[in-house]
Amino acid sequence: MALEQLSDVVQRCQALPDDRYTTEDHDVFTISGRTCIEEGNSAQVLSLVLDEKNQDLVRCMGWNLLPPLIQVLLKKDSEKFSQCLAIFNHLLQTCRPKELLIGLLEQLEQDDPDTIAKSLHLLLNPLQKVLLCLGSHKASSLGMTLSSVLDQVANLPLPHTKEQEEDDVFSLCRCCTDLIDFVKPFVHEARQNLLNSEAQRESTKRRAGELGRDTRGIHELGTELLKFCMKTLSHPLLEVQLKDPDTLAESPLRNFATEIMHTLSAIGESLPSLVYQPLLKRKQVPGFLEEEVRYPKESLASLAHLVFVHHLAADTFPSVFSPVFGLRCNMEHICLLLSRTEESRIQKGLELYEKSLVRVEDGSLPADLMEIKTFLTVPQTLVKVMTVCPRHDLRTRGLKVLQLSIDKLDTEAKYNFFQYMLKTSNHSGVEGYVIKNIKNQIDTALQPGNSNTWFEGAHLLPLLRKVLSLPDGPETDLLQNLDRIMESLNLLRYLIIRDKVTENQTGIWTELYKIEDTFLKPLRVGVNMSRAHYERELHDTMATKRGKAKVESLLSVSVGDEKLPNMTSESQIQALHSALHTFDMIESVLVRIEELTEVKENL
Repeated sequence: MALEQLSDVVQRCQALPDDRYTTEDHDVFTISGRTCIEEGNSAQVLSLVLDEKNQDLVRCMGWNLLPPLIQVLLKKDSEKFSQCLAIFNHLLQTCRPKELLIGLLEQLEQDDPDTIAKSLHLLLNPLQKVLLCLGSHKASSLGMTLSSVLDQVANLPLPHTKEQEEDDVFSLCRCCTDLIDFVKPFVHEARQNLLNSEAQRESTKRRAGELGRDTRGIHELGTELLKFCMKTLSHPLLEVQLKDPDTLAESPLRNFATEIMHTLSAIGESLPSLVYQPLLKRKQVPGFLEEEVRYPKESLASLAHLVFVHHLAADTFPSVFSPVFGLRCNMEHICLLLSRTEESRIQKGLELYEKSLVRVEDGSLPADLMEIKTFLTVPQTLVKVMTVCPRHDLRTRGLKVLQLSIDKLDTEAKYNFFQYMLKTSNHSGVEGYVIKNIKNQIDTALQPGNSNTWFEGAHLLPLLRKVLSLPDGPETDLLQNLDRIMESLNLLRYLIIRDKVTENQTGIWTELYKIEDTFLKPLRVGVNMSRAHYERELHDTMATKRGKAKVESLLSVSVGDEKLPNMTSESQIQALHSALHTFDMIESVLVRIEELTEVKENL
C-alpha cells in the first residue's frame, strides 16, 4: 500500500515543476516514503530516488526521508543497511543544504548516552558537508549546529579514571575527537579570512564601508567558533580531570583541550590576553557579543587552569610576565572556581592557586596587594572550602594552599593578613590556625638577627589584643571556640617563657595586666560556669538512667542554646565526660600560665 502511494505521488510529480507541488504531495511522499523504508522496501525507494526523472522531486522533498534512514544506519546490522546508506548519500548530494541541515539536526537529538554517541559519530561528517555547501553564509548555521552538538555532548557521562578514558567506556573521547575533525575546515576558513584581511589592510587603504562589510563577515565565522571554544572550556573541559602524560601517554581529552587552544589562536585570539584578561584591557571587537558574554569568566578560568596546571600552550606566553603578575591575574579565576559548589571546580581552583603560588618567591608579596579585592575574597572562599566542602582531600588541600599563600607574603603583608582573617573567618579552627602562624612569626622575629617591626613591640600589641580575647566574654561557648582558645593560651604561654621581663621585646609584660582583665579572668569564669552546667547535666542524665534502667531511653541535651542530636544515655554520659575533661585541660593551661608569670616576675 505504502509503496503504491509512493510510486503514484512520484509519477504525478514528474510532470510538475517543483513550485507546483502541493502540500498533499509533500505529506503523501513523506508518509509513504518513510513507511516503505521502515517496512524494508528500501531497494524500491533507492530505485525511485536514483531515477533521473525524479531528481527535482528528490531535491525538494527527499530530506523528509532522513528519520527512518538514520535509524537503520544507527543499528548497522540491518540487511537493508547498504541500500539505506546509498539513499542517504544521494540525498546529501541532491537535497537543498538548508533543509538537509534542519533534518540532520532534528535526528541529532537523542536521550540515551549510547545512542547520542552513535548519532554524533554518524552525523557529524554529513553535517560538515552540508555546512560547507552554504558558502560564505554559513556562520549562523554553523553556530546552531555546534550548539546542538555540544548540548548532546553535555548528556554523555564523564570518564573519571585512567581506565575509563583509555577504554572510552562512555564514548565521550571519540565524540571529542570527531568534533575536532568536524570544525577543522571552518577553523581553516576563518584563519584564511583573517590572514587575507590583515594582508589587505597592510597593502592598501580601503574604503571604510567596504572594509567594514568584509570585517563583519570574517568575524561572524570567528565569533561562532569562539563561542564553541568557550563552551567546550566550560564543558566538558572544566568538568573532567585531565591526566598528565606520565599517567596516560595518549589522552584523547588532553588532545581535545590542546586542539581547542590551537583553534583559539587560529581565529585570532591571543591566549595570554585571554588568561590575563582581568588585568589587560582587551581590544574592542565588532559584533553583537558583550565582553562577559563573548568571554565567559568560567571558560577563561578553565583556560588558565589548562595553561598553568597542565602547561598546555605555555610556550605561547611571554616570559616577561612575572610570577606575581600571573598570580594577580589568576586570582580572579581562582576566586570564581573556589566559590562554586561543584567539587570538580573547587579542585581546579585549588590546583590553579597552588601552581600560581609555587612560582612566587617566599616572603615576596608586598602588603599593598591586600588592597586588591581578590586577595581578600580568595582567602574567604578558601575558608569555606576548608570548613564546608564534603570531600576530606579537598579540605586538607585547602589548608595546605592557605599555608602556602601565607608563606609567600612579606612580613607586613602577613601581619595585615592575620588581622583580616581573625576578623572575618568566624571559625574557631581557622582562627586557631592563624594564631599558630602568628606564634611562628613572633618566634622568627625573636631569633638573633631576624628582628622586625611587625611582630615585636608596638605593632604586635594590637594583634595580640585581638588574639587574647573571648568573643562573648565569660559566656563564650568554650567547646565551640576550643581551637582558638587553646592556641591563644599556647601563644601566651610561649610569650611568657620566651620573652624576658627585662627585654620585653614583644611588649607582653607591659600588656599582661590588661590581658588578665580582658582574657584570663573571663576565661576562668567561663570555665567555672561551663563546668557547673555540665556537671549538673551529667548528674541529671545519670539519675535519669538509673530511674529507667530497664528501658533504654533517648535523651536530648542542650549545649548553649543548641540541642544536641538525640542519643542514648550511655553516649550522652560519655559526651559530658569529654566536655568536662576539656574544661580541665583549659584550666591546667591557665594554672601553668599563672605559675610561669609569678616565676618570671620574681626573677
